[in-house]
Amino acid sequence: MHQQFCLPNGVRLLTLPIPGVRSAALGLFVGVGSRHEGTRECGAAHFVEHMLFKGTAERSAGALARDMDAIGGQFNAYTTKEHTCFYARTLDRHLDLGMDILADMLFHSKFDQGDLELERGVILEEIGMYEDTPEDLAAERLAAAVYKGTPLSRPILGRQSTLAGMTGAWLQQWQRARYCGGNLVAALAGSFTAGQVQRLRALLSQAPAGPAAQFAPAAYRPAVTVRKKAIEQNHLILAFPAPGYLDSRRPQMLLLNALLGGGCSSRLFQQLREERGRCYSVYSYVADHADTGLLGIYAAVNREQEFAALEAARQVAGQLADHGPTQEEVDRVREQAKANLLMGSESVQTRMSHLGVSALLYGQVREIEEILALYDAVTREQLRELAGELFQMDQASLSAVGRVGPSATYAAWLGR
Repeated sequence: MHQQFCLPNGVRLLTLPIPGVRSAALGLFVGVGSRHEGTRECGAAHFVEHMLFKGTAERSAGALARDMDAIGGQFNAYTTKEHTCFYARTLDRHLDLGMDILADMLFHSKFDQGDLELERGVILEEIGMYEDTPEDLAAERLAAAVYKGTPLSRPILGRQSTLAGMTGAWLQQWQRARYCGGNLVAALAGSFTAGQVQRLRALLSQAPAGPAAQFAPAAYRPAVTVRKKAIEQNHLILAFPAPGYLDSRRPQMLLLNALLGGGCSSRLFQQLREERGRCYSVYSYVADHADTGLLGIYAAVNREQEFAALEAARQVAGQLADHGPTQEEVDRVREQAKANLLMGSESVQTRMSHLGVSALLYGQVREIEEILALYDAVTREQLRELAGELFQMDQASLSAVGRVGPSATYAAWLGR
């Protein structure tokens, strides 16, 4: 059972002791992502993430890495559209140093202009890497199209034009205005002492008080986007609107996605690959946010097969909308979800992440037994109703990357 503490500055600290392990995982979750940026700030949250590894008042970038390596620890970070996370895992006897390093990074980073110039180049290379990954490019262009005009449409990594104007002093000010108590959740799981919890509370008290970040609402709108690229396969995503992660039907949404395209036994894999041989790679995924979301069906095919593959995917979705899943499918994906949850709970890192993300984004942390009960409560009829609501072709969107035709061709296939 986890414990939660609220510090005077508004920081929330969640702790979960896990018997029988010798390590601890600490995550500092900040409620700032790309959807909290202004138009000219695109990429700021991700840039801040990078700069926090470039040195503090006490440690250089090299010293940060050496200090963590010297104790056999691991640390890293990531940025999403709705939050940023910095995390570390160490042996329990080295947890104090691991906490010190993360707190030093979060509250005392230098944002040196010379370091920033170098890191800007690194991020531009990262953007180029995504540009060369058509699967990611198709997904990013899809989000840009269906959420056009809102912060959710912007790339997490930023754009060359917006990154060019950012300075160390500006980024430092941007970070300090947002990395405040009401926007920060710390999660600690594994092996630790009461004294280490008290030390962590003291370190977190350095955060200035301040409210949680707000964001502009967004909603899915059907769209078609194409990007020509001289590659062997066309990368396609057929998408439909889906509930946000705060929707009470999220357990249903996850099970529906699993039986649609979540694995080798899913309908998409079996029908498009195994039975029809339309493609090698096919799956579905859910990209949800607090107030909106989408379910995407991805496939990589040669140009001659693309409309046959799209039509097959449409038929699979339509069958679920019209008739729903079988009871065997529901039982199978339910057991998969429960097994994934239980096996994941054996990971110190996963337990820490669950605490932090749940508290920051959902406003509550459900215990494992409660989540299992939610999966058990899902019925075949609920999944049929959800599929019928989601898989409407007049709400479908399409993103295509490769040797693609004009967007009007795909819009015509969708019935636009």
